[in-house]
Amino acid sequence: MRLTLFVFLSLLLCSVSGVTPVASGADARYYFDEGNAAFNNENYDRAISSYGKAIDAYPDFTDAYHNRGLAFYKKGKYEEAIADFSKVIKKDPKNAQAFGSRGLAFLKNGRYAEAAEDYTSTISLNPGFPDAYHNRGIAYANIGRYDDAIADYEKALAMKPKDVNLYVSRGVAYAKKAMADFRKACDMGSQIACKNYEQLAK
Repeated sequence: MRLTLFVFLSLLLCSVSGVTPVASGADARYYFDEGNAAFNNENYDRAISSYGKAIDAYPDFTDAYHNRGLAFYKKGKYEEAIADFSKVIKKDPKNAQAFGSRGLAFLKNGRYAEAAEDYTSTISLNPGFPDAYHNRGIAYANIGRYDDAIADYEKALAMKPKDVNLYVSRGVAYAKKAMADFRKACDMGSQIACKNYEQLAK
């Protein structure tokens, strides 16, 4: 039985409401709105360009950095996405959304320990966000911390008991933990464990 870890994607586009940058405000807001429209139409190249113009007009426009990071993410340019999310975090270290978005980019880039750290920050800032527990669980599972992963999935399930994907993720973690135990027992000489491991590994 081939097991695949489910990656939960939670991308939240920022929108400025009632807050307009003071420097070159009209231009920055115009390009930001243009970027959001392009993003929603899945024209990510244009979105990246428009967000860049908004940032040029107002270099402290954290929402533009965040949304450009999401557009880079959608293009599969995870390092560029991480760089933009990191700029948001540097300017606003209590931005739970930016930590969550960077954590997702770390996940997709295979940087699981860093993803777990970012989701820990997200949870510290917003303990009621079940997706952060889910994604931290995925990060833990990918580095073999199955007990921690299962604990996170259970915390998320307490908040979202009807989320089928959480049950899938928890089931995979249990199976992966079982495989690790069977592998260890097999290495210690248990033929039954070897057979069980081989069966799960198929």
